[in-house]
Amino acid sequence: MTETPQAPRINEIPEAVAEPKRRFKLQLVWLLPIVAAIIGGTLAVKSYLDQGPTITITFKTGEGLEAGKTKIRYKDVEVGLVKSITIAKDLKQVIVTAELVKAATPYLVKDTNFWVVRPQISGGSVTGLGTLMGGAYIGIDIGKSKDSLRDFQGLETPPVVSMDVPGSRFKLHSDDLGSLDIGSPIYFRRIQVGQILSYDLDQDGKGVTFKAFVTAPYDKYVKTNTRFWHASGIDLAIDANGLKLNTQSLVSIVLGGIAFQTLDEEGPAAPTDPNAAFTLFANREEAMKHPETISYTYTLVFKESVRGLTVGAPVDFRGLIIGEVTA
Repeated sequence: MTETPQAPRINEIPEAVAEPKRRFKLQLVWLLPIVAAIIGGTLAVKSYLDQGPTITITFKTGEGLEAGKTKIRYKDVEVGLVKSITIAKDLKQVIVTAELVKAATPYLVKDTNFWVVRPQISGGSVTGLGTLMGGAYIGIDIGKSKDSLRDFQGLETPPVVSMDVPGSRFKLHSDDLGSLDIGSPIYFRRIQVGQILSYDLDQDGKGVTFKAFVTAPYDKYVKTNTRFWHASGIDLAIDANGLKLNTQSLVSIVLGGIAFQTLDEEGPAAPTDPNAAFTLFANREEAMKHPETISYTYTLVFKESVRGLTVGAPVDFRGLIIGEVTA
């Protein structure tokens, strides 16, 4: 006979133990990627917020420029970097794309100028020698306009005078260029007080218009009755009064120059109209002549030779200059 198994006794039944509910545990292997993602996102947002403006500058050539290397500097402080250089659609120019620091945003205005800094000799001075070792860079001259701009036309030569230099600009008109050039000095009582900024041939081809700059505080001496004249080279003249020799300085002999003086030192202030132009006379004698209110023109006929008589020669009456030859 088989034996029937006995039921276990109550005290022999093991006590049930409740198993605790499992909770999600963040393992270290997941913690590191999450922290890295947070840091990366923070840096990306910061980089986006700190990102400066992107501009384009058009030059005739890309000589000396390299994407990713050429810097943009203001007063020898780096404010930007060239990102790319492409050829314009007309194949006549190159377009430089650059990124500037965020702090430069307010200075990107209509009259801000950019140019490539290279070694250059102009107006008796040598600039850009540092680029012989460090390579070319793009210079910037901050304008004063309130109109923002992102696409600029670069200059082929650096501006003679920066926008932040105090002083006044004037226009001068002459029959010809003479020996003047960009950067030629301007003198007041034989002291250099300014420079020639630029010059252009008039549209009718009958003269040359100069843009001149006189630094402060000397610009206050330029008034509506101020006379400008060519002070270039040596002014040598022979007339009834004898031999006359006049020059401003050795620099003006080599580079050319302009001088000015006011007929009436207490005259009115200079014209504020930027289109107003002063006449640039050939020499000091012609410039300082007082305008005559009443004049008469005479035609004289000489039977003998008039060799040596030129336009501008004085008409002398008992030692007094009463006129001049006009034709």
